[in-house]
Amino acid sequence: MLGIFRKEVNAFFSSLIGYMVIAVFLVVLGLMMFVFPDTSLLHYRYATLDQLFDMAPTIFLFLIPAITMRSFAEEKQAGTIELLATRPLKELDIILGKFLACLVLVLFAILPTVLYYYTVYMLGAPKGNLDSGAILGSYLGLFFLGGAFVAIGLFASSLTKNQVVAFIMATFLCFMFYWGFFYLSKLPIFVGKVDDVVQMLGIDFHYASISRGIVDTRDIIYFLSVMGLFIMFTLLSLERRKW
Repeated sequence: MLGIFRKEVNAFFSSLIGYMVIAVFLVVLGLMMFVFPDTSLLHYRYATLDQLFDMAPTIFLFLIPAITMRSFAEEKQAGTIELLATRPLKELDIILGKFLACLVLVLFAILPTVLYYYTVYMLGAPKGNLDSGAILGSYLGLFFLGGAFVAIGLFASSLTKNQVVAFIMATFLCFMFYWGFFYLSKLPIFVGKVDDVVQMLGIDFHYASISRGIVDTRDIIYFLSVMGLFIMFTLLSLERRKW
């Protein structure tokens, strides 16, 4: 697993992929937070990082599928997936190695945004007038969200040899698991508290919950369950070659 992890990380940072992902994420967030007047925190009357955590999931919705689309689709297209299978590695080791490598790239994209926190911290009146607990919870939620999207993206990549198809499928699945259940709960067929239960199945509900600064074990279990579920789906997708 460590060999796959190192190979994937080197592939990201020996080409423009890793740097482009980090640059795009930071530039788009920077424009939203400091340049565009409708969302610029410079036009707010109080210090906040809400723009960052509101916009980040939408950016991740397209950025993470772009990271994961090559993971298995490229291996299948080049025929190297069979070479990996001949090594003394289990399919689960290959999946986990690729999962951790993509997650590290997401983490590297998130870490520089601490500079935004420092900027808002210094701009506050009085200085440091920020809800640091809620911000820490939001960062934790953003990391778990990235992990869930990476697991979904790997599953989509394992289904096809075409990277573009993998990207589209991953984006669709991420959208459905993030916002799909919320919109589904608004249908009139759900009455009573059933709509609340449907909303709780979506990632958005748990991301918003953990972003309040209260780390609830139910939210963490949910994110870990989504990651585990799609890693299992990816494992089944790879093992179907043997069936």
